[in-house]
Formats: sequence, C-alpha cells, structure tokens
Amino acid sequence: MKRAHVIGAGLAGLGAAVALAKAGWRVTVSEAAAQAGGRCRSYRDPQLGEVIDNGNHLVLSGNQAVLDYCATIGARDRLSGPQQARFAFMDLRDGARWTLAPNNGPLPWWLLSGKLRVPGTRPMDYLALARLMRADPAQRIGDVIPPKDPLWERLLDNFLVSALNTPAAEGSAALAGRVICETLARGGRACRPLIAEPTLSAAFVDPALAFIERHGGEVRLGRRLRALRFEDDRLAALDFADGGEALSNEPVILAVPAWVAAALLPGLTAPDEHHAIVNAHFLAPPPPGAAPMTGVIGGTAEWVFAFPDRLSTTTSAADSLLEEDREALAKRLWADVAAVHGLPAELPRWQIVREKRATFAATPEQDRRRPGPRTRCDNLFLAGDWTQTGLPATIEGALRSGRAAAKLAMETETVARGR
Repeated sequence: MKRAHVIGAGLAGLGAAVALAKAGWRVTVSEAAAQAGGRCRSYRDPQLGEVIDNGNHLVLSGNQAVLDYCATIGARDRLSGPQQARFAFMDLRDGARWTLAPNNGPLPWWLLSGKLRVPGTRPMDYLALARLMRADPAQRIGDVIPPKDPLWERLLDNFLVSALNTPAAEGSAALAGRVICETLARGGRACRPLIAEPTLSAAFVDPALAFIERHGGEVRLGRRLRALRFEDDRLAALDFADGGEALSNEPVILAVPAWVAAALLPGLTAPDEHHAIVNAHFLAPPPPGAAPMTGVIGGTAEWVFAFPDRLSTTTSAADSLLEEDREALAKRLWADVAAVHGLPAELPRWQIVREKRATFAATPEQDRRRPGPRTRCDNLFLAGDWTQTGLPATIEGALRSGRAAAKLAMETETVARGR
C-alpha cells in the first residue's frame, strides 16, 4: 500500500488525507494540537457546561467540495438548512426587517419583486455584482462598488466582510466576485445556508478521522513538526518533537497555518497579514419560530445564529474587539441578540471566543502572496485556505486545497515509481 504524510489536521489536512485514503493510500496525519479540526473545532466549554463550536462556520449549498467531502466521510446528513434560500435581516438603526429570497434558477427574477430584494434597492442596483465578477485582481471592492448606497449598507457590507473576513471596501474585488459567481449568481439553489449539526466536529472532523483510520491510516495528535530535512530537490526527513522520521518516496502535504509554513520553508512567500473573528455564545434558547440565522445591520454582531439550546453571534474583521473587556463585549453583543429576537436585556451565561489570526487579510496585495500547492521539492506540497484556491479563506477553499495537493502527490509519486 502506498504511503503519504499529512502535517496538520485542520480541514485542509483532513481533506487531503481523506482524498488519499479514498484512493487506497495509507496516510499518517500528524497534528501539533491535542485535537483535530484546526479553526473548525468543537469543545466542551466549562463556563457554559455545553459543547460549542469555536465559531459559526457557514457553508452554502453551492460549495461542491464541502458536499463531496461530507458524502465521502458519511456525514452528508450532518449539514442541515432550509429547502429554499432565505436570509433574514434586521437593521438595528431603524428596526426594519426583511428576508432576502433568491429564486432557485440562475435567471434572477426575484430582483423584480420588492418583497424579495433588499428594501430601498432597485433591480439595476444589483448590476454591481456583475462588476465584481469581472473585476481585475488588483482592484479593491471599494474601487468597483461605491460603499454608500442601500445595497451596500443593507447587504454587501455585511455579506462581503463575512465572506472575506476583511473590511469590505478594502477586500479583493476578484475574490469577492468569485464567491458571488459560485453562489448568488447561480441562483438560490446554490446559496442555501447549511449549518453543521450538532457540532462542527461531528460534521467535519470526527467522521473524517474515522474514515482515515478505517482505510488503514493513523492520526497522531500532539505531534509537533519542528523542522524539514532536505537533500537536493527532495524532502528527506521529518523532524518531530518526539523524534525524526526518514522518508523514501513518500509524498508529504504540509497543511499548517501560513506563518508555520513560512517558518518551516525559508523563502516561502505567503500571506503575512491576518484578521480576527469574534464569536459569542449565550446559554439562552431562541424564541419559537426564530430564524436559524439573521443578518444584523448597524450592530456589533454581523450574524445571529439560533441553535436549539443557545444563541450565538459572529463578527468578522474584528481586530478592534480583541482588546475589549470580555464582559463589556458580551453585553454589547447580547444587546444585538436581544433586539433581533425580542429578548430581555439581562445577560445570560455567555462565552466569548476570539480567533486573533482567523484568516489571511483578503486584500489584492495579500492574495498575490498566496502560493500554489507545489514547492521546490518534488515530494512536498502545500495545502490550506491561505494557498491559492481562487477563493477567500473558507471551508470550501480549505477542502479544495487539500484535494488539489493530494492529487498532485499521487501523480508525482506515480511518476517517481516509473523512473
């Protein structure tokens, strides 16, 4: 049986390992942390006494790599969502509420209905999305769409900062256009929101670990890679904290954060600016009939999620919130939740989760720093949502990168054996 190593058990690494295991390879996955999943993880929080996710990671029905991955590991039923694309919004500035409801097909007839589009917008306003899909890689979103009209204030600013985890006007117009091209431009059928149930780990991580082990692989947690050892144009050995491991022809996929990869591979050009994401979890059941997710305009929270036992918020590009007092921040975010769902102002039990370097800054400059999956070594490949996937840092991008690296690893190993 052919063997391969994957360094890192985030979704990029798991995506690579699952692809290799599916093709009949025996994979060893080594992860420095005590649990797999990377930034897509679940844990029992002592403050809440509940299992929670570190963040509210949303995927859409048009994310084909996500759907393929979940189908492979037997977890397709752990992504749930409405049968139709419906996105509830509330503007906290004036109390206005509306639901964005694209029709299923790619011909956007929903724009002709004032009840289905953003209040205060006209059908012609949405041509801005087409301009993003034709944007030059050097352009920022603010260069393509003036950040001032109702479409910007009540949809695009919220949607694009969430998709790119970068202040919307500063983000890469080309990356934003790619997201729109693969989701909204294909109609509601491609942008139904899908939420992991009951947790991120249950949907994306635990079934993948079981799949890898069923196919003869192993996952070794708490195993930190200290260095890579090279001989000429090949990676010759892996230097782990618990000892070295020599390589023969086995390919290695390095699926670690950008800053870790740069430290292990001197000379690697990779994104070096990042933005934070802040999530808050509140131990309070949602009111009957609450929307699974609600976009918030004019608040500190950008999205409010309703789970059976709790309510949760997400704020992207949240660098300014990193140093704020935790309880003060919890009160501010709960005020948004209470306004959205008509709940008492009293703060329930809460937890704040701050990811300081959640994703790379999705600006044109940082996008140009993203490497492809190949390295100077013919048996070493890169994977991660920070590599050049054509998308911002998303679950879809992470899984695509893992699959691409696995494909190259298998092709290269086949060529090496044929020499």
